[in-house]
Amino acid sequence: MNKINGHHLKQMIISGANNLFNCYPQIDALNVFPVPDGDTGTNMNLTMTSGSKEVLNSTNDNIYEVARAFSKGLLMGARGNSGVILSQIFRGFAMGLEGKKEATCYDFADAFISAKDVAYKAVMKPIEGTILTVIRESSVALKDYVDSKEKPITIKECMTYLIKEANESLNRTPELLPVLKEVGVVDSGGAGLLKVLDGFLSALDNKVIQREQATATVEQVATANSNIAVGDAQSKIENEEFGYCTEFIMQLSPEKEGKKNFNQHRFSTVLENHGNSIVVVQDDDIVKVHIHTLKPGNIFNYAQQFGEFITLKVENMQLQHSNLQEQHEQGATVQTSAPAAEKEEYAIIAVSAGEGINQMFRDLRVSEVVSGGQTMNPSTEDFVHAIEKVNAKNVFILPNNSNIVMAATQAGQVVEGVNCKVIPTKTIPQGLVACMMFNPECSADENFEQMSEALTSVKSGQVTFAIKDTTIDGLEIKANYFMGLNGKNIVTCKEDKVAATIELLKTMIDEDSELVTLIAGNDAHDSETSAIVDYLNDKYDLEIDVKKGDQPVYSYIIGVE
Repeated sequence: MNKINGHHLKQMIISGANNLFNCYPQIDALNVFPVPDGDTGTNMNLTMTSGSKEVLNSTNDNIYEVARAFSKGLLMGARGNSGVILSQIFRGFAMGLEGKKEATCYDFADAFISAKDVAYKAVMKPIEGTILTVIRESSVALKDYVDSKEKPITIKECMTYLIKEANESLNRTPELLPVLKEVGVVDSGGAGLLKVLDGFLSALDNKVIQREQATATVEQVATANSNIAVGDAQSKIENEEFGYCTEFIMQLSPEKEGKKNFNQHRFSTVLENHGNSIVVVQDDDIVKVHIHTLKPGNIFNYAQQFGEFITLKVENMQLQHSNLQEQHEQGATVQTSAPAAEKEEYAIIAVSAGEGINQMFRDLRVSEVVSGGQTMNPSTEDFVHAIEKVNAKNVFILPNNSNIVMAATQAGQVVEGVNCKVIPTKTIPQGLVACMMFNPECSADENFEQMSEALTSVKSGQVTFAIKDTTIDGLEIKANYFMGLNGKNIVTCKEDKVAATIELLKTMIDEDSELVTLIAGNDAHDSETSAIVDYLNDKYDLEIDVKKGDQPVYSYIIGVE
């Protein structure tokens, strides 16, 4: 095949998305740091799923139109830095195909050069040894290879060569990033990109990859088997807002034969691939779930791997909608839409997880809280919806996590008619301090400057659990022990939560420190918090402010000013 059109590209996209879905736990397992983080594989998978939905029902044979639709889907669904970079790669790819109905090997190579260029421009400080290196080295190699040929080659040969070069580049990433070499892994983002490209090649070979059971290579443990084929959850895009409202309460029973250990993050991620309006709440061995899905039976089958149901409820939202529509057609009274509300001058949007922290932000004039954080990165579309909801002329976004900044920034560029500014907060304490500096009497530029400058006035610390055994910067990490992070640096790892917190505080407090804010998570007991406060009162002369944050993942979030 010397040329490909929109139909071929659509098959490649679906195959690439499915291959990444099948393998995303493997990509997650490559994460360098042993903290429960945003999960590169999960974020890339959800981003690709969003992109593939945009082209699934397309019958367009124009390759540029399909590439552009794919790019749009990726853009709105992008989660985490890896997802945003992936969306930018294929945004550049689409731009490189502009005006083309079909693509030759030369067009294909040029499109990947454009992909590389756009991805690098999207990152303020590109780091080599990452997905950026993989796309740069492989695309340049492909361009040189194609140009060296005396006559055109097939698209399959192009793809095969690109993958070979990308694999070689990926294997070199540990030489460029010392932390990869220390832990003994390759870059997770680059590995995720390879899964997409492998899926592309398989489609060119007339073997479109189907969704299967996702597996993790580190422990070879099967996870996330939803038994839902690729077409099932996506074949009726126009009806996704309806389907079945599905709710259940389940008692976990991992001790029973045939039952699996429950991981709330992984469980939620699987559900997110097969529905929306998802809420998963766990309280000890009880889990409550709400989801809108087209296949409630498959959701029940998946959930029953972890325990037994206490209650079940399924409501047909499509039927409810049809009944309401019928009533309207028969003359039911319909309220006239209210006139559009006048825009507020300012609004602040903050990312947060934990009702206590949510309320702390609301008390500091935050208009909208976007649910998310370290294990749940909001998408670009989540931010777009939040920006539209606050209805303001000037909007400040506080991502409060380094892996969310790019998605927030991308959302600000998508929404028109709004002066949207992202304060680059990377922690909850930074977000809270930034809020305190907001002054409605100042201009947007003055507020942005003052709020951004305030970030340097607070040190941020976090206590969380280790997800695997490893060694980072010479510090031995043991799975399920508690780690103390001073900024991004892991400074201690202890079996005891209180001991880990105290060791962390020792590294954060100095002679200039005046205030310690201790935000307790949902696993922090009052007795543990009291022991930490007693230590601070005994050793230091400073003000202590204790808050109940109820946040997941982090036992304690600490701010030192």
